[in-house]
Amino acid sequence: QVQLVESGGGSVQAGGSLRLSCIVSGYTNTGCVGWARQAPGKTRAGVAALNMAASTTNYADSTKGRFTISHDNTKKILFLTIEDLRPDDSAIYYCAAEVPRGDACRWDANFGYWGQGTQVTVSS
Repeated sequence: QVQLVESGGGSVQAGGSLRLSCIVSGYTNTGCVGWARQAPGKTRAGVAALNMAASTTNYADSTKGRFTISHDNTKKILFLTIEDLRPDDSAIYYCAAEVPRGDACRWDANFGYWGQGTQVTVSS
């Protein structure tokens, strides 16, 4: 069982930056964690993934360059840093963990556990 608790969302102006945090507790078989977001009226979409054991990352094309996924392995905290925020980055951001064994750790992976989400609102 894995528990995920996000924090760090808020309201920011375009051009600013945010760092979202996610406390990961419980045992992860595959060590794959990630972030996804859901904008109003849209389906949830993955943005980035990280293999905690190998410290390798994977990003959706739409987030490369402005989004950085990282982790503090000692404290088991996952981060998502977003720079140069745009109004269309406004969404609920979810932390995710655990993919089926044998699946690649990718931004579009089929994660099995999700946090409750944290709202990010970007104003122009």
